[in-house]
Amino acid sequence: MPDIVISEFMDQAAVEGLSKDFDVHYNPDLVDRPDELLRLVTDARALVVRNRTQVRDELLEAAKNLQVVGRLGVGLDNIDLDACAAGNIEVCPASGANDDSVAEYVIAMTLVLLRGAFQTSDAVIAGGWPRQASIGREVAGKQMGLIGYGGIARNVAARARAMGMRIAAFDPFLPADDLAWSDCEKLEFNDLLASSDVISLHVPLNDATRNLMNASAIARLKRGAVVINTARGGVVDEAALAEALKAGALDGAALDVFASEPVTAEAGSHFAAVPNLFLTPHIAGVTEEGNVRVSGVTADNVRRVLEKGA
Repeated sequence: MPDIVISEFMDQAAVEGLSKDFDVHYNPDLVDRPDELLRLVTDARALVVRNRTQVRDELLEAAKNLQVVGRLGVGLDNIDLDACAAGNIEVCPASGANDDSVAEYVIAMTLVLLRGAFQTSDAVIAGGWPRQASIGREVAGKQMGLIGYGGIARNVAARARAMGMRIAAFDPFLPADDLAWSDCEKLEFNDLLASSDVISLHVPLNDATRNLMNASAIARLKRGAVVINTARGGVVDEAALAEALKAGALDGAALDVFASEPVTAEAGSHFAAVPNLFLTPHIAGVTEEGNVRVSGVTADNVRRVLEKGA
């Protein structure tokens, strides 16, 4: 039986590096084969996952020898942290490794959503020329509102600032005297919503943040605002967001994460015929370069724990 089980996609070079010193079972489709996964983790000392593998009750019960869970990313809501701590299992996210990838996604969507002219291809092909209806806005002078002001959000802020945007953030867990606030306006949640042209979410999913962007919060947004979510799907009330877009109360949105992943047909029906909405399959942090960095950091983390416990 393998020492290390990898249940979702990982950069091949990182897999090969671990395979030189450990017995590794790598199958990026293993997440969709729960019975096989349970069998393979029985004697495994390490499990490497992304966001879809649920490291919880049955899996942890089966993995009697597990010492470390390597997370190919930073979100940990698919991992029972309390159970891992109780079992002396170290959980290692790839902190910082995909910050650039996510930040570039946010900036790209900011430009696309504010400009509002990037869904005219069909009209042009059909002989239309919708110039007047396609006039959008520049980002310079607009306010980037960040909910959560950790590493990724600060990376977004640096790029937005370079384009002439004003930066404001809400983060009740970041001390008021932290140097990060030196070039970012610190605002309360409702004030941030009311004053920002772009809202970008950068918080974990927990009881305090679940449906943080609900109908009430969306109603407080500045007229013409756009919303970008690369954090976790449960942070946004998807049905409320779709209704706001249909009603014209919101100018646009980009969702990379969803309450149910993959999106079910029922959940997806909320988004049918919604204007200026971009949906991507949880890939904001997944670029060729980012995958190499995330995989390398995760491999190093797993190696460190296994060698320490040998």
